[in-house]
Amino acid sequence: MNNCAVILAGGEGKRMKSDLPKPLVRVLDKPLLQWVIESVKKAGIDDICVVKGYKKECIEDFVATLPYEVETVYQSERLGTGHAVMMAKDFLSRHNGNVVILNGDAPFMDFETISSALKLHTDTNSVATVISAEVEDPTGYGRIIRDKEGAFLKIVEQKDGTPEELKVREVNSGGFWFSCEKLLSVLGEIKSNNKAKEYYLPDALAILLAKGERVEAYTALNPDSVLGANDPQQLEELNELARSKGYNTDI
Repeated sequence: MNNCAVILAGGEGKRMKSDLPKPLVRVLDKPLLQWVIESVKKAGIDDICVVKGYKKECIEDFVATLPYEVETVYQSERLGTGHAVMMAKDFLSRHNGNVVILNGDAPFMDFETISSALKLHTDTNSVATVISAEVEDPTGYGRIIRDKEGAFLKIVEQKDGTPEELKVREVNSGGFWFSCEKLLSVLGEIKSNNKAKEYYLPDALAILLAKGERVEAYTALNPDSVLGANDPQQLEELNELARSKGYNTDI
């Protein structure tokens, strides 16, 4: 199996009060993107593609400093996570295994979570597995909705959830495992018929389910795996958390 990773790093992060692309702001003096890449490498995945966007030359300069090869592709317009993955179609087509897709600004997505989610993905012969986590305050996150037997049904966004659905504390981390072949087969079916006119990667799960494919959700043991930062205060909270819990993913 030729497994690979696609890391989404096109974000601008307007509220971060930084000239850098959001994935290059730092936790413990290490770019968020570096945390994610190191976790992927530690999980045994060496074929990595970073989707760059805002100030792409900064991402290119950073990748050039790494002691190993990381491919990059350019998303000229930020039209959603599904659109970002579409930019990596050529990269995906060269792989016959599974791909993990991660946000480049989630520094505590650790290698144990990535590896354990892959194990569930392969053990259950799933074509897609969303990485979730149970959090104290799920406000703002997409909720993982399961049936009475615990099987994955769908992801419901905050703005679309019923009062009952919004009580759910299991949330979407933004990380997914997909069969490369199956993901490529449905990428073109993702539509932008929403208020933001964007292509959302979670829509691929609904399309696959509608085709009778198996989709799973892996609940991370580490709830910090979903955390990111949207402003300087949240970034400082990530730094404090990293210091207090001794997070460090150096490989």
